[in-house]
Amino acid sequence: MPVQYTNVIEEHLTTRSAAGLFDICHMGEIDVRGKWAFDFLQHVLSRNLDGQKIGQMKLSVLATAEGGIMDDLTVYLLDENHYRLVTNAATKDKDYAWLLKVKDAKGFSQVEIADETDNIGKLDLQGPRSGDILQQVIPVSLQQLKFYHSVQTQVLNIPAIVSRSGYTGEDGFEVYAPHDRIGEIWDCLLQVGSDYGLKPIGLGARDTLRLESGMMLYGNDMDETITPYEVVYGWVVNLEKDFIGRDALDKQLSGGVKRKLVGFTMGGQGIARHGYKVFKDGKETGIVTSGTHSPTLEKAIGLAFVPVELPKPGTTFDIQIRNNFAAAQVVSLPFYKKGR
Repeated sequence: MPVQYTNVIEEHLTTRSAAGLFDICHMGEIDVRGKWAFDFLQHVLSRNLDGQKIGQMKLSVLATAEGGIMDDLTVYLLDENHYRLVTNAATKDKDYAWLLKVKDAKGFSQVEIADETDNIGKLDLQGPRSGDILQQVIPVSLQQLKFYHSVQTQVLNIPAIVSRSGYTGEDGFEVYAPHDRIGEIWDCLLQVGSDYGLKPIGLGARDTLRLESGMMLYGNDMDETITPYEVVYGWVVNLEKDFIGRDALDKQLSGGVKRKLVGFTMGGQGIARHGYKVFKDGKETGIVTSGTHSPTLEKAIGLAFVPVELPKPGTTFDIQIRNNFAAAQVVSLPFYKKGR
């Protein structure tokens, strides 16, 4: 997946106004099967999977014993006792090794864990016209496919799993198919979608789109030194069940979170980048994790960690950009929401 096919702004606005096609075959897919698959995932994931229906997806955190975020991933229930974890590309090998280690250490002998990444291709189709495009090549009604649900079907008579979610803030779909057939689907979607304004989208626009939508990037906005309660993932933690990292997270919540990830906008010309320092009343108080110019809002936006007393919208602080200081203001997330 290149940084750009044409240019970042054009690709970004195309996704917002029409549709964009993303080649994200680099994402990881790990299958967990067996009689004890549910119990195993309840032990390793922060989210309570009880009540999840076949075809439903759930976002969760894979936490360390200290409560840090090892990965944020999507959990698909494909069939009875058959789950698929869709992981970040950079964390897939680490996740897989950790799952195997826990399985052996905790005696989950009837759980099968398989890294299917090399066997599965994955495309994201995002934007307001994405449903119109995909419906041309799929036999099931996409109107019946709920958000954060999936269906096992065919695309161009190729066995596929299609789900509805997205990383851009727009309506959109994911297409999973055999790795040796995914190129056919890519080519066909671009051909069918040409009448709807569909274009291929690179990593650059993927990053600006996700940031406008207030979504985090692993390695920038979260990692193993950061807990779900310090970012926007407190809602995927269920302390009523036992899981790895639960005690540490319970202790942090009881003792009080000391820092929070917030969204901010800037009124001047400067753009805050990852690693820039945040100051309040002349004192260094935080750090920027993500920042860019928003093509939709036409202003600089970003995410930053600040002390817990500063997250209220309207709070101002300064960001050091090289040798100068630029004013920023805390705003509610997401920066952009479709329909407004």
